[in-house]
Amino acid sequence: MTDAVLEINNLRTHFFTDSGEIPAVDGVSLHVKKGEIVGIVGESGCGKSVTSLSIMQLIPNPPGKIVDGEINFHGENLVKASDKRMKKIRGNEIAMIFQEPMTSLNPLFTIGNQLIEGIRNHQKMSKKQARSKAIQLLQQVGLPRAEEVVDEYPHQLSGGMRQRIMIAMAMSCNPELIIADEPTTALDVTIQAQILDLIRQLNEVNQTAVLLITHDLGVVAEMCSRVIVMYAGQVVEEGTVREILKDPQHPYTKGLIQSLPKIHEKDQKLYSIPGTVPRPKLGRVGCRFAPRCEFAFDHCWQENPELYAIENGSHRRSRCFLYDGEHGKDVIHSGKTDIGS
Repeated sequence: MTDAVLEINNLRTHFFTDSGEIPAVDGVSLHVKKGEIVGIVGESGCGKSVTSLSIMQLIPNPPGKIVDGEINFHGENLVKASDKRMKKIRGNEIAMIFQEPMTSLNPLFTIGNQLIEGIRNHQKMSKKQARSKAIQLLQQVGLPRAEEVVDEYPHQLSGGMRQRIMIAMAMSCNPELIIADEPTTALDVTIQAQILDLIRQLNEVNQTAVLLITHDLGVVAEMCSRVIVMYAGQVVEEGTVREILKDPQHPYTKGLIQSLPKIHEKDQKLYSIPGTVPRPKLGRVGCRFAPRCEFAFDHCWQENPELYAIENGSHRRSRCFLYDGEHGKDVIHSGKTDIGS
């Protein structure tokens, strides 16, 4: 896909532990275009954050390792990139906003020192020029008294302020792609809205591509143009925000949306998907969602489903045998499922 800033093909990231080899990301493919905000959604442990760390080549080795696949950034396969090349790319061409800013910021250095280091690593600036730019960035992300904050330490700031600093760091070199991994976790609702507005402004003003990782469907509805739904290390559905939220096609996506509370219904009992996420393991046969799926039929336990195109010529896809012309048509025609209705 020539117009894609980022294109991932069949990515597999495994962890080698005392209890065996664990496929945390198992055959993920996705793409992000210039100026696009793409959401990755799924419950904890589905492989969202490992996918983002794989893109940045930040998987700790050992125990983790990318065992297969490609991560193409403007056609360059980052899986084969040297450490020296990745140091040039990180923060400069691809930036990341981490989930917990307190552990991402170094508690021993001032905010200014950490911003200035990143700026000077990638841009030819004097220390004075870099400090001036650091103050300007802090002002751009809405921090009051930026001239004072630049000389303060992370522990002196609130969670919302620290997250703004992480966004300032991401903005510092005008990257083409920003990966935001749960950027509003542990923040109150008002601050969440402000952080999301900052990311949206960055996307609109600079046409920066954004890969937004979250478990919050409300954030997805507000921010994203396309959504990728992950389950147990795999992509199970892909489509536009409207398609996914209005007409979910995969049983897992349907369950996620059903579990959202409905404002206009009183005395409602919240829906939850029965069962638990299976423990990742090599050589698993059958659909990973089958043990929790109300629509599962015999073939779901015998073979691993592919990502099937739901409509000809459409980019909408679902990893479900219900959309396999050979095995799913009999189940759909039998009236045993009302999925997507």
